[in-house]
Amino acid sequence: MTYSGAVKVGGPADVHELQNLMISKVAVGPMDNNAYVLRCRATDEQLLIDAANDAGTLLTLIGDDGIASVVTTHQHGDHWQALAEVVAATGARTYAGRDDAEGIPVPTDVLVGDGDTIRVGRVELTARHLVGHTPGSIALVYDDPHGHPHVFTGDCLFPGGVGNTRKDPKAFASLIHDVETKIFDALPDETWVYPGHGNDTTLGAERPHLPEWHARGW
Repeated sequence: MTYSGAVKVGGPADVHELQNLMISKVAVGPMDNNAYVLRCRATDEQLLIDAANDAGTLLTLIGDDGIASVVTTHQHGDHWQALAEVVAATGARTYAGRDDAEGIPVPTDVLVGDGDTIRVGRVELTARHLVGHTPGSIALVYDDPHGHPHVFTGDCLFPGGVGNTRKDPKAFASLIHDVETKIFDALPDETWVYPGHGNDTTLGAERPHLPEWHARGW
């Protein structure tokens, strides 16, 4: 089956099979959050991005092999509702942005800054600190040596715009600056974008609309 990234709460996961990495996407909870399980194909080590809700669904997706780590993209409550239960069940090491960790009511083992590397098996992910949706939001970039990059953007970039900045002009200016300089300017159009809610997109699909986003201010 070809990966589409279109998932529904209560429905099956969609699996993106890359040469070195398997990415399983599932939707959970009343706010239709996306959670992603990344599996290194060489070592079978797994990492979860956002234990958002419905620990049962996430633990079923994780399976008997467990996870070595769980990354919380930002401090908003809809992205960590299942974190305590998942960590208790798996013993996973927790990661979160340095400036958001205090807002997550599960201790963060590793505070993440811009440019830090997070590993899952032999696969390396690079964290990018994006300020505006929250003070410490992070995106994770996988620069696939066998293809185009992949970026997990949390709530900082979606199809059609950047994340919610609550009509705060300074927060919007910060977020769009960081998304442009650290994501759009650094990565090619083919880059696949996995957001915190809803469908996936590519940077090429969104890049032509950046002037519109600037003009509307959200």
